[in-house]
Amino acid sequence: MIELIPVTNKNQLKQFVTFPFKLYKDCEYWVPPLIKDEMETLDKEKNPVFNNAEAEYFLAYKEGRISGRIAVIINHLEIEEQQKKKVRFGWFDVIDDISVTKALLEKVQEIGNQHQLEYMEGPVGFSNMEKAGILTMGYEERNTMITWYHYPYYQEHFKQLGFKKQATWVEYKMNVPEVLNEKVKKFSGLIKKRFNLSVIRFQNKKEILPYVDDMFKLLNNTYNTLQTFVPIQQYQIDYYKEKYFSFIHSDYITCIKDASGALIAFSVVMPSFSKALKKANGRLFPFGWFHIIQAQKKNDTAAFYLIGIHPEYQGKGVTAIIFEEMQHLFTDKGIKVVETNPELKENTAVQLLWKDYNPEQHKERSTFRKALT
Repeated sequence: MIELIPVTNKNQLKQFVTFPFKLYKDCEYWVPPLIKDEMETLDKEKNPVFNNAEAEYFLAYKEGRISGRIAVIINHLEIEEQQKKKVRFGWFDVIDDISVTKALLEKVQEIGNQHQLEYMEGPVGFSNMEKAGILTMGYEERNTMITWYHYPYYQEHFKQLGFKKQATWVEYKMNVPEVLNEKVKKFSGLIKKRFNLSVIRFQNKKEILPYVDDMFKLLNNTYNTLQTFVPIQQYQIDYYKEKYFSFIHSDYITCIKDASGALIAFSVVMPSFSKALKKANGRLFPFGWFHIIQAQKKNDTAAFYLIGIHPEYQGKGVTAIIFEEMQHLFTDKGIKVVETNPELKENTAVQLLWKDYNPEQHKERSTFRKALT
């Protein structure tokens, strides 16, 4: 018999957050999140996303042991402003027992029906700025800081229970060339001159702060036509600034401005923290910070996290400027391999950015959808 217990206190929330540490303890490819960070993300008193969302968390017990978890999410912006009658579910982890999976997903259906919604989709976070998708390819690759890892049986459970794939994301890795492609270098110079563009270079993190809000506005403008898009609110921007700022290095940020000084494009690259987070095993103290700092200082792998380009400049070669800056950075830092973050499969414009670098698709992930009854 499967028993679902709602999470109603901090102790249960800690059990909810740490369940994957038991499930994946023998998996060399699973990269653990930071426990404190997860606790704060799910805390309804600390995460401002609950200004426009609500969530319930459940633990599944079988034979007296925690066997699965799930978060059931109602995003009111999505439902009321975008007219997507969807109940989200995320933070979904489960043992290889379809009866446990069925019980967890039936709870999502029950809550969706209570809110008179039309379908359920997941796994996703509270908004499009968070982790999404069941891993469906790349089980022998470590996940990045902003993705989930899953065992192969997850997607089989969804299929057996009548779910269909909804959104699919692809991820690539590529080797960094030893020298900048001459075509990219020449094109970068031409684009700068044609549109009177220049690169903003930062000496420290403090200099980045005045541009952060504009970066998120560019993200809204860049991706507002994609199927998973939910507008990023100002209070969420403030929250993400605080959440991720300690991981950012000023050398890895590229911003491009026009003649008036307005931000028209940016990219955020970070050293890969996968190995460091694996060693930290969910905790920054006492030694986790050491591994994070070491990853920032000495690393041969980087992750391409975000790129935003104003619609007026999309398709006009601005990415050549970004790639020129990235090449200088990678050469200086000794970066040999770059991973992209998940990109929606239909977002071919972004995937074309990597075509000159012989990208290899090494991961794929999808959300799964089912109509409510």
